[in-house]
Amino acid sequence: MTERPKSNLFYQTRLRRPALAQARGIYMWDVDGKRYLDGSSGAMVCNIGHSNPHVLEAMRRQMEKSTFGYRLHFETEPSERLATKAAALAPDGLEKVFFVSGGSEAVESAVKLARQYALAIREGQRYKIISRYPSYHGSTLGALALTGYAPMTAPFDPMMHQMPKIPAPRAYLDGLDMTQEKTGQHYADMLEERILQEGPETVLAFIVEPVGGASTGALVPPAGYMQRIREICSRYGILLIHDEVMTGGGRTGRFFAAEHWDVKPDILVISKGFAAGYAPLGAMIADDAIVEPVLAAGGFQHGYTYAGNPLACAAGLAVIEEIEIQGMIGNATKVGNVLKSELETLMTRYPFIGDVRGMGLLLAFELVSDRQSMAPLPKELNAFQRLVDIAYDKGLIIYSRRTRGGHDGDHFLVCPPMITTAEDVGEIMDLLTSALDAFAAETGLPAHSNAA
Repeated sequence: MTERPKSNLFYQTRLRRPALAQARGIYMWDVDGKRYLDGSSGAMVCNIGHSNPHVLEAMRRQMEKSTFGYRLHFETEPSERLATKAAALAPDGLEKVFFVSGGSEAVESAVKLARQYALAIREGQRYKIISRYPSYHGSTLGALALTGYAPMTAPFDPMMHQMPKIPAPRAYLDGLDMTQEKTGQHYADMLEERILQEGPETVLAFIVEPVGGASTGALVPPAGYMQRIREICSRYGILLIHDEVMTGGGRTGRFFAAEHWDVKPDILVISKGFAAGYAPLGAMIADDAIVEPVLAAGGFQHGYTYAGNPLACAAGLAVIEEIEIQGMIGNATKVGNVLKSELETLMTRYPFIGDVRGMGLLLAFELVSDRQSMAPLPKELNAFQRLVDIAYDKGLIIYSRRTRGGHDGDHFLVCPPMITTAEDVGEIMDLLTSALDAFAAETGLPAHSNAA
């Protein structure tokens, strides 16, 4: 292994991974030549795979023209074209696009727009934004106040105004049938109860991931849930914000996951797969009826230096072109169905896999000590990190989180790029099975090696 000098880079933990040499398609190589299959698309970002030549060429062409144009000084062709394209892809009526550099910035922008809209229409008493627990909406203090994940929020509690939370619709933990509309209504009614508890006149918005991200592990809402929360928000004059930072860009089988339920939010946010890791890029897309009163009241008091950066927007345009030309959204559905079926098959081999869930190529599995009670594995096993490390050593990258608000439980996201083939799924499963076998042997958990 290549010896590396001491790093001046501030890493999040003491753990240092190998140095990256190159990445192509679904694979990455370290400086020692070891190959890794990117089974989580980074942090569910690299939706179209690595080093796509069309995107790289589009970025080169833009670099020859300009790499920066401040939004208050110039309009740029890439930002105008990408805004038009994003609005066309968004649900009808969401026509105004505000660019940012990432998901946290997109959520902050949505929150600030919602608040300024309330002020513009003389409803300044509205300031509370209800979110769910567990949830993750970003790492800046404003977005963190909406996040329900204790290890990330607790250190900063004195610095934030924590926003109200309702339970995420984790039907599989509560022993409820997610295919039943009464289950969806059960969880959605918790929103109405919280609105009434807080005082409807004080509630500004409800923010929700249509399909859960890292905090809930690809959680799919129960039947009727998305439609019901839309009805509740409309009834009380509350804005509905869809956090599509992870789901936007086609990973679930639609460009925006909201399309699965034919539900229109008032504001949505996107990042990650929007430029697929080729450049920092995100966006807030809002209903014109919300934006116009804010502009009429003096303008949107918010902004970022790199908002609408022409190089990032050129990358975003090229990414969407590749998604459409190559039919990647359809592939995400087709290959995602194969991968999900294979993950479900693992449950016959490993009794400690308690649930498999997700849509398209946003998939996850959860480890438990008992399927009947869904009790988590002992916390001291540190399974959410240990299995990731074992898989990494074997050449497979997956992503994990504590399942239950950061305290207990272990789930793992398996979300390869949307260019993944059925043959690639076979390699993913071989590596994952090898990792699970090693994890079972190390921990003494049962595994049936003769399972089909």
